[in-house]
Amino acid sequence: MLHKILGNLLLLSVVSLIVGCTQTSPTPSATTPTPTPTSTGTKTLVIGDVTNQPAKKITRYQPLADYLAARLSQFEIGMGEVKVAPDVGTMAEFLKSGQVDLYFDSPYPAMIATNKSGSQAILRRWKGGDPTYHTIIFALKDRGIERPEDLQGKMMAFDDVTSTSGFVLPFVYLKETGLTLKEKDSTTDEVASDEVGYVFSKDDQNNIQWVISGKVDAAAVDYRSYLEIPEESRNAMVILGETEEVARHVVLVRSGLPPEQVEAIKQIMLDMDKTPEGKAVLEQFEETAKFDTFPTQKDIARMQELYEQVQNR
Repeated sequence: MLHKILGNLLLLSVVSLIVGCTQTSPTPSATTPTPTPTSTGTKTLVIGDVTNQPAKKITRYQPLADYLAARLSQFEIGMGEVKVAPDVGTMAEFLKSGQVDLYFDSPYPAMIATNKSGSQAILRRWKGGDPTYHTIIFALKDRGIERPEDLQGKMMAFDDVTSTSGFVLPFVYLKETGLTLKEKDSTTDEVASDEVGYVFSKDDQNNIQWVISGKVDAAAVDYRSYLEIPEESRNAMVILGETEEVARHVVLVRSGLPPEQVEAIKQIMLDMDKTPEGKAVLEQFEETAKFDTFPTQKDIARMQELYEQVQNR
């Protein structure tokens, strides 16, 4: 009887813990609670992501972790696991220490992780069905701003300092136009006539609303977010510039994995869109269409250049 009571209490505690994890702020990192064994191997393949919603990400990523692990038994892989981190710096530490084997992100945070951990870009991920994406810089037509040069003395909004489309691409675009950009603490800070002031709103939707309300003079959002603006509002806007296209997402592999294992992982991922089972897993993985071999040395060199320009701002 005592064993039964203790067993029920233990089950209740586990349920309470799971519910609590989905309703409270994330801990510095989280891993899959109970990885699913896929073979008799003793090793684990770990895929990672940066998020403040660990429970949701684990649900979306676990099928991919299981799919890959089930096909890597020749490397003694027996299960797949998902590990999340609260920021890119922590993820870089996970990659460097070998706690995470694969990491998926947009080019800029991917390059941060690469430079801090020695990881390597091996594939492109078509997240949401998109192989590439770019940024649109816009303002309201009635502000008298028609081209990037008109932003001097004005205030604009970016998304987040680690965002590829929400900061890196538009920042470099404007910088390469010849403009001087200066970060400000508030939208009400003074902006010199020979500079462009900028603040971080932390969200694309904030950027849009801040332009419409007049809180900032211009903003930058990824092209999908811009096209989702209601047509009536969009007709009142002017596009000041469109940035270059970059990979929607990059797949990084940690250093130290045997080359033959890296090649096996690449081939498995490249073939996923060719089978019903693989397609189903890709769909669960945030509507990924497929993986391909986009990251050439030229692409990686450009990603590194973008990284360095922002680091030296």
